Amino acid sequence: MSAGTMSDGVHAARSHAALVRRAMATYLVTDASASGARGVLDVVRRAVDGGVTAVQLREKTATARELFELTLRAAELVSGRALLLVDDRVDVFLAARSAGAVVHGVHVGQSDLPVDAVRRIVGDAAVVGLTANTPAHLDAVAALPAGTVDYLGVGVIRPTATKPDHPEPLGVDGFAAIAAATQLPCVAIGGVELADTAALRSAGAAGLAVVSAICAADDPAAAARAFRAAWDEVPA
Repeated sequence: MSAGTMSDGVHAARSHAALVRRAMATYLVTDASASGARGVLDVVRRAVDGGVTAVQLREKTATARELFELTLRAAELVSGRALLLVDDRVDVFLAARSAGAVVHGVHVGQSDLPVDAVRRIVGDAAVVGLTANTPAHLDAVAALPAGTVDYLGVGVIRPTATKPDHPEPLGVDGFAAIAAATQLPCVAIGGVELADTAALRSAGAAGLAVVSAICAADDPAAAARAFRAAWDEVPA
């Protein structure tokens, strides 16, 4: 490898990491049930208008075809204004990307495809997030080649109805312990409310992932705007 090629590669890796870290601040995770009659796409549109920096399409009951079509429509609405990620379904991400949609990556859980296999499938340019909430999860990530995982979703912070099978809540202190034990950006998720912003950012959060507090809000744009403003008010 030439010196120039190596420099380009290092620059690209740093740019990728910086892009991901910046995009974690206000992170919408969709939920069709919480979105109600207005639907997921309307929530996505309003939330991005309100300033969310990332959107994860998490629709556990959707068929592959339904999620594929949702991803295409969401990509049109987001239009590059936020990171757009697909939960679990690597196949849907690849299909949407091959169809020309601006979709940036995937988020996988501990019971999904192994994250190193996901990275090999989606390539170096894609964003790959992983759910992690125990020291064992962090040890497994640390054993992987650098760049396999871009960020961790850490939670739940408190009990939440949007994920009935969630693990034991970590609380802010539990989140802080996980965040302090890894160099990867950690996004707090699970029962996160606006009032948690300062405590979680002080605990090392790279961002807050919000489901019901935006999806079920009377005005998702206003809710997103409030989360973004609260985040920006806390010193990094």
